[in-house]
Amino acid sequence: MIDLNQYGYTEAEPPSEGLLPARVTAVHKERYELITPLGSLFGRLKTSVYYGKGGETFPTAGDFIWFREIAGGDGQILKTLPRKSQFIRRDPYPGGGNQVVAANFDYVFIMTSLNRDFNVKRAERYLVLARQSGAVPVIILTKADLMDDFKPQVASMRDVAGGIDIIPVSVVSGEGIDRLGDYLTPTKTLVLLGMSGVGKSSLLNALMGREAMAVNEIREDDSRGRHTTTHRQLFMLPSGAMIIDTPGMRSLGMWDAEDGVDETFADVEALLGSCRFSDCRHRTEPGCAILSAIDSGELTADRWDSYSSLKREALYAVDRTAALQEKWARNKSIAKWSREMKKNGEIRK
Repeated sequence: MIDLNQYGYTEAEPPSEGLLPARVTAVHKERYELITPLGSLFGRLKTSVYYGKGGETFPTAGDFIWFREIAGGDGQILKTLPRKSQFIRRDPYPGGGNQVVAANFDYVFIMTSLNRDFNVKRAERYLVLARQSGAVPVIILTKADLMDDFKPQVASMRDVAGGIDIIPVSVVSGEGIDRLGDYLTPTKTLVLLGMSGVGKSSLLNALMGREAMAVNEIREDDSRGRHTTTHRQLFMLPSGAMIIDTPGMRSLGMWDAEDGVDETFADVEALLGSCRFSDCRHRTEPGCAILSAIDSGELTADRWDSYSSLKREALYAVDRTAALQEKWARNKSIAKWSREMKKNGEIRK
């Protein structure tokens, strides 16, 4: 028997009679790989439970579920348990849902390489998404062996990261790998977030102590590579911690990320209520706390621009979703009207 507590499971309520708790370790389209008290098994969603009106939330890598074993075949998944954290990929169309690509993780390793692909703005964006997910972000600067001095990059990252841990690492020299041990503790789960070519697969292999993921060479012209992950998967490390790697991470949008923006830019948010006028646009108005902070050096113009840009994008994501939902409903109504008119002979083919 396998102790599911080692996989982060905490029983809030006992499973219904005849069901077992399990954790989703991989997603292969409609088929789910599970770790259960009985070992590694496969399951499929019970259609009447997940596809009916008001059905269960579709599971993803990292989810805890209730499962019924079926001898000689794939078992049935009957319930997705509540999540403590999640990454969402937006699907604006009704019926499609907003797809969760990873769930129930404790830390987000925001990875950016110290080569030509080093990008503070991108890391700042990932910080917003990580904080919105409900997990703790950690910034990992990869390929430290390629730099004689990476202190300037660490300093520029510190300007946007605040007190978040920033760890330069190299899987070639081993630098910084030992510092990751504070996060790689038994029952904890982490997610790797970063562009292709930053070394996610290399880091995973180093932590696993074997080649668990294929590693593709980066392109010399832009320091980037191809994505190697083809499905969502959870790996158990020798330390007892777990890593979720998923191809869906590369298409995350700013879905409902206002809280993440507010938390990442808490210093900016603290200034916004201090302007002389409540409708201050922070442009030329007298008594503007934002302009005053920029003039004094308390706030950089670049950070204010980043906040404004990400805030607009987060608001647009919500408005765009509503607009597309309305368009989808309108087109559906027109199509229904057209079918009815054809049926009644009022529209010729």
